[in-house]
Amino acid sequence: MASAMTKAALTPPLRRALLQSRSFQTSSRNLIPSAFGASAAAGGVPSYFQKPSLPANTIIRFVPQQTAWIVERMGKFNRILDPGLAVLVPFIDRIAYVKSLKENAIEIPSQSAITADNVTLDLDGVLYTRVFDAYKASYGVEDAEYAISQLAQTTMRSEIGQLSLDHVLKERAALNTNITAAINEAAQAWGVTCLRYEIRDIHAPDGVVEAMHRQVTAERSKRAEILDSEGQRQSAINIAEGKKQSVILASEALKAEQINRASGEAEAIFMKAKATAAGIEAVAKSIAEGEEACTRCRQPVRGGEVRGCLSASLAKESTARRGAGHVATLVA
Repeated sequence: MASAMTKAALTPPLRRALLQSRSFQTSSRNLIPSAFGASAAAGGVPSYFQKPSLPANTIIRFVPQQTAWIVERMGKFNRILDPGLAVLVPFIDRIAYVKSLKENAIEIPSQSAITADNVTLDLDGVLYTRVFDAYKASYGVEDAEYAISQLAQTTMRSEIGQLSLDHVLKERAALNTNITAAINEAAQAWGVTCLRYEIRDIHAPDGVVEAMHRQVTAERSKRAEILDSEGQRQSAINIAEGKKQSVILASEALKAEQINRASGEAEAIFMKAKATAAGIEAVAKSIAEGEEACTRCRQPVRGGEVRGCLSASLAKESTARRGAGHVATLVA
């Protein structure tokens, strides 16, 4: 009976503690939006020096996911609460720091920087960071977000001072990488790592911008003239190549014509020589036949045979003369 009364008496306080823990848990989520404990109103810009409202010690607490709570016992660091259920000792334990382990974007305000060729630029950017050691982020630096922002600005000025204006405009990626590496080297002691840095806007003086515009215009005019001259050059080359091919084809045609003409003349000379040789051969044959006939005529024969030989000899002589005249005609 006594135990039942004790349970009934203890139940309302425990229930009230649980209800208070849940209600404060909801309010604490709205009060801790930044990675470094800086609170801000909904839609407002977080301030470096605005102190957050820390969760109260209600004995039983529920730590949100991706959040680390630093507990101090009698003013001294005691432990880091992991996400989930946590039980605190009343009046002795205190939640001193609340650190978000999520990636956080820090806006770097606009600042002036001088390049290596003495040009003043106004730059702003965005820095993405994450807490990897809640203890160092709590006790290694007073305000990690403010320290990271100042370090990013000084590092940006230092890196830009080593580059000319053209290199700053052309090598944004390399500049972002160098700034990230320099920030990580110094922020390791604060338990914060810089994931990346992005230069958002670069504003140059009006005179420099006007000079750059003139340079771009001159460069484009130069390229246009080069392209125009290249086109004219290619056109002249094409015309010359066409004339060359035309001359070559004409010379080849003339060569073929001369070869054909010479071949025809050679064929004609050959035919003439052949005809001359045939005529000479015919004359020689006729002369040989005439001599043979004369030889027969010298032999003693009867009167009738002598007359026949003489007439045959005269006929052959007449034939030979006609053959010689024909040969002369062919040769001519």
